[in-house]
Amino acid sequence: MQPVFERETRVRFGHCDPSGIVFFPRYFDLLQLFVEDWFTDGLGVRYASLLDERRIALPSVQLQTRFERSSRQGEVLTQRLWIERVGRRSLTLRMSFDGPEGTRVAFGQVLVCTSMQTHLSQPFPEDVRSALVKAVQAVQGGS
Repeated sequence: MQPVFERETRVRFGHCDPSGIVFFPRYFDLLQLFVEDWFTDGLGVRYASLLDERRIALPSVQLQTRFERSSRQGEVLTQRLWIERVGRRSLTLRMSFDGPEGTRVAFGQVLVCTSMQTHLSQPFPEDVRSALVKAVQAVQGGS
């Protein structure tokens, strides 16, 4: 299946450990930035406004990671995102960061829509859910 969002990112000096490869926790930083940018640039839902103005959080409740190959400073990674499932209150994503020789790291992530006041799960706002459904339909050949 086609990814719903894709972009390239360069591995920077600050991502790497003294041996010159990406220090594994930095992949999680890159993952969070990628998801935020997907909401803003891919879905048209400004991620910062969810938190700041609407007081909606999207915490990870599950994160699976598979490290396949190391990445080095200066390499360009293609970040890809697929929507596996859109629920009423949660979202399951698959992501990969790929280099020229294949996948470097792959993720499975479940995000839950929560109120920042109560810290309890809540349904996705209609505009967010609509954007998610539209993204799924676009890659499935729907409207």
